[in-house]
Amino acid sequence: MVRVLATGTFDLLHPGHIFYLSKAQELGDELYVIVARESMIRHKPKPVIPDEQRVKMVNSLSVVDKAILGSESDMFEPIREIKPDIIALGYDQTFDIEELEKQLHEKGFNCKVIRVEQSLTCSLCSTGRIIKKVLERYK
Repeated sequence: MVRVLATGTFDLLHPGHIFYLSKAQELGDELYVIVARESMIRHKPKPVIPDEQRVKMVNSLSVVDKAILGSESDMFEPIREIKPDIIALGYDQTFDIEELEKQLHEKGFNCKVIRVEQSLTCSLCSTGRIIKKVLERYK
């Protein structure tokens, strides 16, 4: 059984998230998801939706076998628990695949990292664009 791991913030769930998770699920037999904790997000604005609500929403998706919150201090901690065969990165996630695989192997993980290159191009397939649209509408 091939276990796939996907990660993300998943604030304001939208079709782009569903597309990414569906493509990740196609890479194996079961899909685990790590939902980033607000305290660990440094590369973009903090999420609008609280941690517990985001993980509950992701867990409700039929394509997801199990979603958990990420660690408050070590991004590799939940990977030890999940033991994935594949880590699926989204097309816009900033990780360098070679560097991430090197770090994983140094920490004793034997998994492959694959980037889901495809994405949806709908006008509201981005949390940032959704927020912008809401702000425009309710000025």
